[in-house]
Amino acid sequence: TNPLLDELPSYQSLLYRRKSSAGGSRQRSSSRARLEKAQELSSWEQWRQSSRKHLKRLRDYGQERLSSLKLWRGDIHLIEGMFGTGILSYFSFLRFLVTLNFIIFLLMFSFIMLPIIIAPHLSGNITYNQSGECTVYSSGVRQGLVNYHKYITDLLSGEGFLEQTYLFYGYYKVDKIHFPHITYNLALAYLLVTIGYLFLSLIWIVKRSATGFKHNLIQDEDRFQSFCNKIFAGWDFCITGDNAVKLKKKSLLCELKTDLEEEKIKQKIADRTRGEKCRLYFIRLILNLFAVGVLAACFYCIYLATSFSQKAQMSNKKVSFIVDLINEYLPSIVITFANFITPVLFSFIINFEDYSPAFEIRFTLMRCVFMRLTSIGVLLFSLWSRITKCKEETCACGYNYEQYSCWETHVGQEMYKLTIFDFIVIVSVTIFVEFPRKLIITHNKSAMSKWLGQQEFSIPQNVLEIVYGQTICWIGTFYCPLLPAICTIKYFFIFYVKKVSLIKNCRPATRPFRASSSNFFFLGVLLIGLALACVPVIVSIAQINSSRACGPFVNYTTSWEVVPTVVSQLPSGIRTLLWSLSSEAFAISFFVLTWFVFHLAMFYVIALAGAHKRVINELREKLEMVGLLRLYNDNLVFLFVFFFKTVELL
Repeated sequence: TNPLLDELPSYQSLLYRRKSSAGGSRQRSSSRARLEKAQELSSWEQWRQSSRKHLKRLRDYGQERLSSLKLWRGDIHLIEGMFGTGILSYFSFLRFLVTLNFIIFLLMFSFIMLPIIIAPHLSGNITYNQSGECTVYSSGVRQGLVNYHKYITDLLSGEGFLEQTYLFYGYYKVDKIHFPHITYNLALAYLLVTIGYLFLSLIWIVKRSATGFKHNLIQDEDRFQSFCNKIFAGWDFCITGDNAVKLKKKSLLCELKTDLEEEKIKQKIADRTRGEKCRLYFIRLILNLFAVGVLAACFYCIYLATSFSQKAQMSNKKVSFIVDLINEYLPSIVITFANFITPVLFSFIINFEDYSPAFEIRFTLMRCVFMRLTSIGVLLFSLWSRITKCKEETCACGYNYEQYSCWETHVGQEMYKLTIFDFIVIVSVTIFVEFPRKLIITHNKSAMSKWLGQQEFSIPQNVLEIVYGQTICWIGTFYCPLLPAICTIKYFFIFYVKKVSLIKNCRPATRPFRASSSNFFFLGVLLIGLALACVPVIVSIAQINSSRACGPFVNYTTSWEVVPTVVSQLPSGIRTLLWSLSSEAFAISFFVLTWFVFHLAMFYVIALAGAHKRVINELREKLEMVGLLRLYNDNLVFLFVFFFKTVELL
């Protein structure tokens, strides 16, 4: 070896000396600055700073405790490790809906049911004034000896003994509750709670969507940067347990597979020739026309089934238990059958359209969303066309009283049947289709079992199921106040059914996808469902005459009429202010101003996001430049030391 080179310090030792000297000087300067600053601060400022630190620690501790109490926290971490963040997004979405429905149930129970329950115990006087014609409510409560299968029919259809319970609108024959010191207007409370749960759902979904949009914006980065972040900075060094280590490794592996799959598809799209693009666009056009035809046929079948079912129920002809049950559930059966067939067709034809995995999921989901949510609209349209139509040209009671003495309860029963039937179908498919398929594939090695293959967990189909169920819940809560409680229990059981089916029956998707954009898109689809749910509720509140034989709005032409009635009883100054706010001039001005402010805020947010993105890119470039300069300086120091050592020896 060369003795001249042996005397030179190594490159690592130079770096270590530089870092230690710089770190020591920074530590001394920072400690000196903190000491000087502490001496300058008064005792009051010192107390404020210490209190702020303690409160921050207390808040962090509280947030940590609350996160540990989250529903299904351990189960969701297990699913993330085994199947990746894509399927995790579905179960997180399901947990959100359980929480949302439980909050809606608490609102309905606290402001509508609880006052009626506690009124007899607090010397409350319930008033209910009915006047005029159409006041007899011919409910379907059975009299005398009833066969057991009738109770099963009632339980599945919401009729019979369930019709006159807290479950449906018609049971709330209460106008006002007079307590010793206050009068509770139940009709106004019913209307305000309905508006409240829709507005709460909107705010909550938008808030979660904004969070997902920010995550999506942050993760919209250069793919090489994404790989580096996952490989060099993706590990959590706080993990200690062996099981947690395995789950984290599997989660990172799934994310890297997703990135590589997306890169592969982008390269494939870039390599297409003009002829291949034309052929692909022609295939997509033909397949989209086929999808439109399938949707039109399904809507027509739903309309015919609803009309036939209503005629069969109004005829009061009892054939047999099975036939009567089919007549009751015929619209639900047709809707469920259409919802079962169309996703299979759409999932099949999407394979020939050659989209990316993320867009494939979104496009399939949008097609199925349009099918499912519009089917509910067709059902309600066919119902309301019969409710608002009478034998004469004009209805004497404002609606078809002869066939629907309490039409709100009838609509609530239809929503109840859709909810129950949807749950039965989900559980039945899991038990009688997915589990037998797994057994056949495991114990039978024939060509048929190989062709079937192990089932994949279809995220679009499963997300659509719960969005469909939640849309029914939003529509039906006005007519069936206990429906949110039923949906909470339904989703609670669906979580465990889907979890067991996922672990036992399914395999990870061959085309994995990321959860960042999926969470945002799922909430966007849910927002579409909420918008659709608001339309029939608003129409029934503001346009259709309320039933005169049942419910809290018997003394009002429409449900909305309770608002001007209550406003007219307020003091003159407040009344004048409210009438001015509800005038057309103010409404138009407010709409224009809101539209302008909304678009201004949207443009501001977009511009701010673009500015932040540019700043992030500039900071990345500066970090790269600083790294190169540091490397250059270190090499320069090494050369200078080498030069001076050489001069000294010479």
